[in-house]
Order: sequence, then structure tokens, then C-alpha cells
Amino acid sequence: MNVEMMMRNIGVREFDPNKDCLGVEDVERRCEVGPSGKLCLFTDLLGDPICRVRHSPAFLMLVAEVGDEIVGMIRGCIKTVTCGKRISRNTKYTTNDIEPPKPLPVYTKLAYILGLRVSPSHRRMGIGLKLVKRMEEWFRESGVEYSYIATENDNYASVKLFTDKCGYSKFRTPSILVNPVFAHRLIVPKQVTIIQLNPSDAEAFYRRKFSTTEFFPRDIDSVLNNKLNLGTFLAVPRGTYSPDSWAGSDSFFSCPPESWAILSVWNSKDVFKLEVREGPRAAKLVKALCGHAHNLAKERGCGVVATEVSSREPLKLGIPHWKMLSCDEDLWCIKRLGEDYSDGSLGDWTKSPPGLSIFVDPREF
Repeated sequence: MNVEMMMRNIGVREFDPNKDCLGVEDVERRCEVGPSGKLCLFTDLLGDPICRVRHSPAFLMLVAEVGDEIVGMIRGCIKTVTCGKRISRNTKYTTNDIEPPKPLPVYTKLAYILGLRVSPSHRRMGIGLKLVKRMEEWFRESGVEYSYIATENDNYASVKLFTDKCGYSKFRTPSILVNPVFAHRLIVPKQVTIIQLNPSDAEAFYRRKFSTTEFFPRDIDSVLNNKLNLGTFLAVPRGTYSPDSWAGSDSFFSCPPESWAILSVWNSKDVFKLEVREGPRAAKLVKALCGHAHNLAKERGCGVVATEVSSREPLKLGIPHWKMLSCDEDLWCIKRLGEDYSDGSLGDWTKSPPGLSIFVDPREF
């Protein structure tokens, strides 16, 4: 059967968990994950093909098949995130004011494509392109304005597919930082106090300090209240607060310490994922929080602790990681799907310069 005839016999449909799991797992096993010859980090699906998207507000998985054989799959999810910031038109500011008005987040409906796989025996037949196009149809029907993907910078086949054939452009190059979980516990410095925040306090903290950070999810409350989230932890210099004297985020921001750091931990199978955010001069506090996350991982038998940060993140060098396990330049590519959307106060997000930080959603990492 030639390629043209084969393409006519390839069907794309929605994933059926009742009959497709074995076929999907077979393709996953036969597909190489990560650059050839390198150590790589991936999520073991362990019988749950939609585990990386099921916690998103909306998600879809498609499979490509020839007859009864599954030869490819793709996953996609949709959420609302911050793409920029603006000053409220209702806010009046003069040079006599003590502080300038705080910027407000600009939100957009964003889709994420992940888990694209094509069986080695059926590559270079346009199956990947067909899966992407069908997924983008669902995105457009759902009112999505932007779609993005993440791939290894040296995965040339993937980069070529999305940039040359699908119209995506290179957008951000974050770093994936991975540290092994050792047999021994790490010692958290006595000069640091770590306080666990309840979900409502954590949400208030994130919205107040990071809602204008690029890719910040508007449903941060869903992330923090998810059963896989093991908690949000605030680190402050010893003597500033204690767990017993903590009176909530409102009290904290009325008189904040000079340095502080906050981190949330997400447990997904054998991989620990954490979201790091910082206050001024907080490198030592972030390192202490990473040690605390390591100890949580050890208690639960996890293999590694991982996070993803902007390549321009000021505290990148302060996050413990092994270079051989990490990726200096992950590649995010983006595409604007809706031509009839107004540019508003932001303009076209795909053309915006990178900021210092990004917010990486642990639901998809």
C-alpha cells in the first residue's frame, strides 16, 4: 500500500478509554522520549493516557488509526491565563501618590498541545500534521485565541512540524531543572522558618503577587485545591514569623519582611513538581524550600524533584539541580488561532518580548 492510499485509510477520532488504552500504551512504548543518547525526564502514564490533561478545565485526546491499529495520538487542554498586564482606566495617579497603581492582568483563552506521538512504522506520512489540525479545530470551536506547544530545542522533527507546517513561532525557552531524591533527608537551615499555608491563603498570596506573571492560570484555586497538590509553603527569615504566630496573608502584606519565598508542591506519580516564586533577595530561602520539597518527596518514595522556570529567572542558579538530568532550553512555540480577535491593550501576544518569570502549570508538566 503506497503512502497516498495509506493516508486515505487513516482515521482520527476521540480517544475511548474503554478500548484504546492498550493500543495507546503500545505506541508510547515504541516512541522514543527525549533526545537520542541523553538522559530524559518523562511522566509514566501508568495506564492513564490522559493523566497530564485530566485536571485542566477542558481537555481532549485524539487517536489516529489504520483499521483497528492505533498509530498515533495527541492531547490538548484549554485554560485561561495571563498574557500581559495593564493599568485600570478607572485608576487616577499623580506624582504625589506614594505608590503607583498596581497593574491588572490581561487574560486570554489558551490551548496547550502535548503528548503528540506517531508510531515509528507510520512516520513521514502526515499523521502528526493531521492530528494537530484536528486538535486545532476543537480549539477554534472552543473560542481559543492562542495555542502553544513545548518540545526539546534539538527535537528537529517536532520543531519543523510546528514551525514550518503548522504556523507556530518560537516563543519562550524555559529551563527544566531536575534534582534526584537522595537516600538521606536534607537539612533545612535553622535561619529559615517554613510555614505551610492553607489553600485560601495560598490563593490570596498568588493572586496578589503573581497574577500579572505570564501564563498565570486564572483558576489558580483549582491548582491549589487539587488532590495532587501537597501544599504551599512560605519561607521567611527566622524570627519574622512562626507557624503559631502566622495570622494570614493580609497580615503578612501589611508589613512584609524584606525577603521571602513561596513554593507549591505537586505530586504526580514518581515525579515531584514544584512552582517557585520569590521575594527580593530570596535565593537562600528558595534553596531551603527546595530542601523541604526534597524531604516531602523522599517520604513518598519519589525519584526526582523538578521545576520549570524562565531562562531569565533571577533565582534560576539558586535552585538545586543536576545538569545531566536537566534541560537548559526547553522550547515553547505559539500560534495565534483567532484572526478576528482585537489586539486590545496588549497587542499580539506572539510578538511580545519575554519577561523575567513565567508561571508553569503543574497540571501539564
